[in-house]
Amino acid sequence: MWSQVYNPLGSAMLSTLAAAIPVFTLLILIATGKVKAHVAALIALAASLLIAIFVFTMPAGLAIRAAILGAVTGFFPIGWIIVNVIFLYRLTLEKGWFGLVQQSIGGVTADRRLQLLLIAFCFGAFFEGASGFGTPVAVTGAILMGLGFSPLAASGLSLIANTAPVAYGALGTPIQGLASVTGLDAFQLGAMVGRQLPLFSLIVPFWLIAAFAGLRGMMAIWPAILVCGVSFAVPQFLISNYINPWIVDIGASLISMGCLTLFLKVWQPKELWTSPALRTKDNSAASAPVAPLVRTGTPTEIMWAWTPWLILSVIVAIWGTNWFKGVVNPIFSPKIPIEGLHNLISKVPPVVAKAVPEGAIFEFSFLSYTGTGILLAAILSGIVMRYSPVRLVKAYGETLWITRYSLITIAAMLSIGTLTRFSGIDATLGLAFAGAGILYPFFGTLLGWLGVALTGSDTASNVLFGGLQKITAEQLGLSPILMSAANSSGGVMGKMIDAQSIVVASTATNWFGHEGTILRFVFWHSIALACLVGCFVMLQAYVWPFTEMVVK
Repeated sequence: MWSQVYNPLGSAMLSTLAAAIPVFTLLILIATGKVKAHVAALIALAASLLIAIFVFTMPAGLAIRAAILGAVTGFFPIGWIIVNVIFLYRLTLEKGWFGLVQQSIGGVTADRRLQLLLIAFCFGAFFEGASGFGTPVAVTGAILMGLGFSPLAASGLSLIANTAPVAYGALGTPIQGLASVTGLDAFQLGAMVGRQLPLFSLIVPFWLIAAFAGLRGMMAIWPAILVCGVSFAVPQFLISNYINPWIVDIGASLISMGCLTLFLKVWQPKELWTSPALRTKDNSAASAPVAPLVRTGTPTEIMWAWTPWLILSVIVAIWGTNWFKGVVNPIFSPKIPIEGLHNLISKVPPVVAKAVPEGAIFEFSFLSYTGTGILLAAILSGIVMRYSPVRLVKAYGETLWITRYSLITIAAMLSIGTLTRFSGIDATLGLAFAGAGILYPFFGTLLGWLGVALTGSDTASNVLFGGLQKITAEQLGLSPILMSAANSSGGVMGKMIDAQSIVVASTATNWFGHEGTILRFVFWHSIALACLVGCFVMLQAYVWPFTEMVVK
């Protein structure tokens, strides 16, 4: 048994700086744009191993096993989702059905700003609620790219839009994970998050359009943005506080999509914004490809063109239910303890109340993986589109080849996240935030942001830092429900800069090798929104009447 060490250098500052080396190495290499993402990830992984072994005194055997576990987790379930979403997209593109989908969306509105609201925000929120784990960015990025948006616009704007729904993603998985490590009631935690994020569900659509079209372009369609935001934020609050935290995103996204579509039947902007190019100083990165000309489809043809995406929506929604998992997991879901790692590492105070062994079990729940559901949807769609079995197999091989570097990158990213968790590197960074005293509500919120930026998952961030948030809040006389929820609410703003999401976005838009450009575009949006969440949590902690919003 090896116990984690959180101050290996005898100085909190030096230990924190050492703990930050892996993540800074990764971000700097990606941001330069001179190092391919998969190479940067492998270099950062090597740095993580060196820091874990030689600074944090983690035995080499444990460190290597933790990194391997992370790599496997990177492919199942994350990489598995990406491969199969891209497979489905390529099938629809090859048959010309994607062009008909493009035409039908243009039939609702030809305005690019309104298309962003419908696809990146509303449609993306539905997929976040149904499956999460990169699915919404992969789907919406591919759709926006097909509509003629530039690669930077399609990827960066999909990442910005995929924020406010994240805390309730995959049918409330982050909330369930938070409840499991804190011992707090999941319904209370979900309700508290539902008293923080609706404000940002209203802000994010405005922010999204301003990032694309500038302030003047955003103000020209403010009525539609307001309808979109309010019709998402109000159901998000009501469902999370009065029903349950599991169906928040699905319910809110469908209501928002319906309200916006109906509103656009009676209102359209005075001037249509038809350019898909992103307003940015980097004109070369922003230049949009010319959208392919598509023939005009009949209503029947358009209905068939939407069939693959409807099949995907239905299957993903079913795959995310606890009922479905309860049926298929007993059939095939082996839980594999990692020999030489499982329960051989101990988390110790002050990260946890008392020493607790760290489990290392890989659950290969292949049948209930979201990616498996997406693969089934792709196969069924291929049958509907009259693909031959031979062509489906060949197309799948082509997809694997196209996504090979992305899969390597995602595996390396998850290796880094898993290694930092088992080595205690993440806890050292968390303890640095916990020393903020009266400012802890602000910095505790940013701790959630950091957790998602490191791990790529709001669920993982909640599992990593949920216990620490509860303990620190109790020591400072703050509400543990408030700060535990703040970890999740702050974390959603880190989703757009985590390396895993950036790789997913670059893969979905076929913009390989430009991960640094995407990171530079979204980074300050992420920081600014996370700080706004932190300020709002500060108000809820100390200032009346905001203190009345805290779940008792």
